[in-house]
Amino acid sequence: MAHFTNTKINALMSSKRPFLTDGGLETTLVFHKGIDLPAFASFPLLADEAGRAVLRDYFETYLNLAQANGTGFVLDTPTWRASHGWAYDTGWQPSGIDDINRAAVEFARTLATEWDAKGVPVVVNGVVGPQGDGYVPDAALSAAEAEAYHARQIAHFEAAGIDMVSAVTMNYVEEAMGVALAAKGLDVPVVISFTVETDGALPTGQSVADAISQVDAATGNAPLYYMINCAHPDHFSAILEGADWTARLGGLRANASRMSHEELDNAEELDDGDPEEFGQLHANLMQGLGSIRVLGGCCGTDHRHVGAVGHSCVGGSAHAA
Repeated sequence: MAHFTNTKINALMSSKRPFLTDGGLETTLVFHKGIDLPAFASFPLLADEAGRAVLRDYFETYLNLAQANGTGFVLDTPTWRASHGWAYDTGWQPSGIDDINRAAVEFARTLATEWDAKGVPVVVNGVVGPQGDGYVPDAALSAAEAEAYHARQIAHFEAAGIDMVSAVTMNYVEEAMGVALAAKGLDVPVVISFTVETDGALPTGQSVADAISQVDAATGNAPLYYMINCAHPDHFSAILEGADWTARLGGLRANASRMSHEELDNAEELDDGDPEEFGQLHANLMQGLGSIRVLGGCCGTDHRHVGAVGHSCVGGSAHAA
């Protein structure tokens, strides 16, 4: 294993048990908390004390699960929509987006320091979202365009003292390449997480195996590891069976629902599935995966789902009610 100067990254990569992370932040805020999120963006909550209190309460629920399970935690910044191209859609100016990215790292770093003191190793992870839609590869960028676009956000993360960055809901390979190259250029550890459809392939139809191979080839194996997000375990379990490429798969953030992305987009009520089944399905997946570093949830999941995953896969005594 490569040695990193960041001790938190070394802890994550050398841990014998996966770190936990959170569930579906935005779906929790909208459907469980009744909070209106412009363009599905949670970062505006960082702008005032009331919003920060909501985020603190949200993340501490999951940090408690990590502590009870005796594992570390990957603490995401709420910045999935905090790139400058989303500024006006979210009611912000591009310069304000730069400020909020630094503030997001400071917020997460404060929480991390508090929970490190409680014996929970916390990795502060700067979340990078797509330039376009998280489900549909519309207005696709070239790798060079994506690198230039995402470098701005990653640079502010790096300046604020991030441990690593993760590009989540990447739905086509060129944008994933661009993020990885931008992070590599700034010497920031990077993780790439791909959105997959009900058939286990990217929305473009490309296989996860091919996408990983292409990004690794273009970036000199820059990503620490890869993840799968935004699909139910049933949607991607078949692609994991006996596949060599899963050695590069380091994390899972699955949806609670078996619905397709189109069905979820049109749903007026949250489908939160069955948390107990969700945990058991992850335990089944883990039997064939030895490289998983991080387990959490994506759309529709909350502390019950991650608690069930922790109970089933990490081996701790905690179990969310």
